[in-house]
Amino acid sequence: MNIASLEDDPVQSEMIVKTLDSAGYTCSPFHTGKSLLAALAKPHDFNVLVLDWELPDMSGLDVLHWVRSKLGYALPVLFLTSRTAEEDLVIGLQAGADDYMGKPIRPAELQARVQALLRRMNPVTPSTDSFEFGPYSIDPAAGTITLHGEAVELAPKEFELALLLFRNPGRLFSRDVLSTAVWNREIPATSRTLDTHLSNIRRKLQLRPENGVRLNASYALGYRLETVNEL
Repeated sequence: MNIASLEDDPVQSEMIVKTLDSAGYTCSPFHTGKSLLAALAKPHDFNVLVLDWELPDMSGLDVLHWVRSKLGYALPVLFLTSRTAEEDLVIGLQAGADDYMGKPIRPAELQARVQALLRRMNPVTPSTDSFEFGPYSIDPAAGTITLHGEAVELAPKEFELALLLFRNPGRLFSRDVLSTAVWNREIPATSRTLDTHLSNIRRKLQLRPENGVRLNASYALGYRLETVNEL
């Protein structure tokens, strides 16, 4: 796997390269936005982009806009930046970033986030085997979920949403990702369809601390199924 890193600080750039190389990746460093865009404009084999935000010639956000307008959304992008305010996070995600990590660089976390992006972009076929999640038993083949041994009646799209969340505990899903995964299209923010389905599964599946889970919602960022304690 080949990673392109855009970082103008030589010390931090070297750290990123060593961190990713030690995880078995090939990391190609770039120190200006223009040099990276020149490489991306040609045939390349990059699997992930790791972008700083503040650069001497153009912003990482400008680079991201170019990538999404010219190359689409197949190439995952991770922002690695000192800009960690919530408004910056929202801007980056809305512009098409797949993940966001604040500085100082934490090597193990950087490796884990890159691995997660690669898994997300190259998913294996989901298993149809039943699995347990705390007091929940999920059967993808039958399309059923039980709570404490009692079947929970869910509409088809409610089940698809719940299955996606149970398969990815701790992962933050944007509204666009959820709507595309379940409805195969983006649902306008003015529509209450997604909110209604999420509200229904929260109520029907009793996603609350006494069952060891919580559906955390942030309208700006997205939704995440969190474990409240050890299940």
